[in-house]
Amino acid sequence: MAEISSHGAAGLDRTRAHYMALVQQRRLYGGITLAIFILLLVSGFWLADARNAGGFWSGLPQMFDFPADVVADTIPRLNLLPGYLVKYLPALLETVNIAAVSTLLGALAAMIFSLLATRGLARWPRLIPVFRRIMDIMRAVPEIVIALMLIFVLGGGPVPAMIAIAFHTAGALGKLFSEVAENADLKPVEGLASVGSTWSQRMWLGVLPQVAPNWLSYGLLRFEVNIRASAILGFVGAGGIGYELKNAMSWGQGKFDEAAAIFILLFLTIVAVDQLSSYARNKLTGPGAH
Repeated sequence: MAEISSHGAAGLDRTRAHYMALVQQRRLYGGITLAIFILLLVSGFWLADARNAGGFWSGLPQMFDFPADVVADTIPRLNLLPGYLVKYLPALLETVNIAAVSTLLGALAAMIFSLLATRGLARWPRLIPVFRRIMDIMRAVPEIVIALMLIFVLGGGPVPAMIAIAFHTAGALGKLFSEVAENADLKPVEGLASVGSTWSQRMWLGVLPQVAPNWLSYGLLRFEVNIRASAILGFVGAGGIGYELKNAMSWGQGKFDEAAAIFILLFLTIVAVDQLSSYARNKLTGPGAH
């Protein structure tokens, strides 16, 4: 009995020693990775600072000059602020419409790409890598690059912004949708296949009811992102509130009160959409969701 006990204690010590060795090894690798990350961060910062026209450190004291100018322009004209809010409301609605339409179109494309790129669900399993690389390309190209190319061809306006955001959204949501679909239960799909249903029927009746709450949640989150993206694209001539903000800022001091009104509209819109979409996501994916 004593011999068995001594063997058990020795085995426990070996297991403990092996575990500690693994912990030390993981800490070593983690420390090396952190050191490399910090080195790259510092070297990249110094390189960017050296190539910056004005220099980061010399321009740091002037960081708050623009906000100070906006406040200085706005405070004496607070009585004009409600009128500016009404004036730029149509441009804000245009921005929200761009984001909504592009999110809807991108989500529809993402649904198709995700089902075609999911193992166990794909219509053509051999083409799964092809569809995944297509989504990678769509996700990798920034919206502003696509918008600039489309503006060159189509001219300025909301259409280039809508296409650019929808293109990027399809790649981004397609990846997320595919990850959700991979966790779907295949038993309903197999049952539908056994009675001779088509691929589209299996996806519509067997997969979509399982993944719809998470897909809607991701779609709402992407809608928030696309509002900001559509506002940014306005700076390159894609219309919406961003275009009006660019014009207000380009006039310089004397027009910064209008820029302040646009900032307020953007802030209130993003906060409202964030709260509404968060509430909807909680309802869709919370404990009480069906």
